[in-house]
Amino acid sequence: MTCLCSLGYKGQAAVDVDSLLIVTVTLTQDTNDKPQVEPMLDEVAQLESDLGKPDTLLADNGYFRQGNVKVCEDRGITPLIDLGRDSHHLPLAERLADDAPAPHTGDPVVNMVHALKTQQGLACYGQRKCSVEPVFGIIKPIMGFRQFSLRGLLATSGEWKLVALAYNLKRMHVL
Repeated sequence: MTCLCSLGYKGQAAVDVDSLLIVTVTLTQDTNDKPQVEPMLDEVAQLESDLGKPDTLLADNGYFRQGNVKVCEDRGITPLIDLGRDSHHLPLAERLADDAPAPHTGDPVVNMVHALKTQQGLACYGQRKCSVEPVFGIIKPIMGFRQFSLRGLLATSGEWKLVALAYNLKRMHVL
């Protein structure tokens, strides 16, 4: 999930990592992304079962809070929500080292932190920057959508859904 901000509205989008298609969108006037995880998971849960169910949530640090990790765990979704900046160029010995043993705790945040530090977790979380971010990189400069033309939450929500539809049509043409 990531967002597009314009005139007090924040557009949220859930994106499929494999196809780069927008699965669902929401629009809010909330300035903080933290409360947006549960509403987006509710939107995804309303989709047809033929489309499959998500098994992992990839989100940046703006979405991290303990309650969001717990909500994901309760729904059977593995949360991989960034906790902050990590150093990028670890020494070779650290990059090639075996994963630390899993902690024996029922705390979902501790389990998520461990999962983010494993080789598989790092590889999975690394997909966020090349799946969700390019969607907004296409919507903003290529499609030219930088602000809403309509006013009011209901009207701009419809406009945001049309933008997502236009993006998906463009993406399906490429696929």
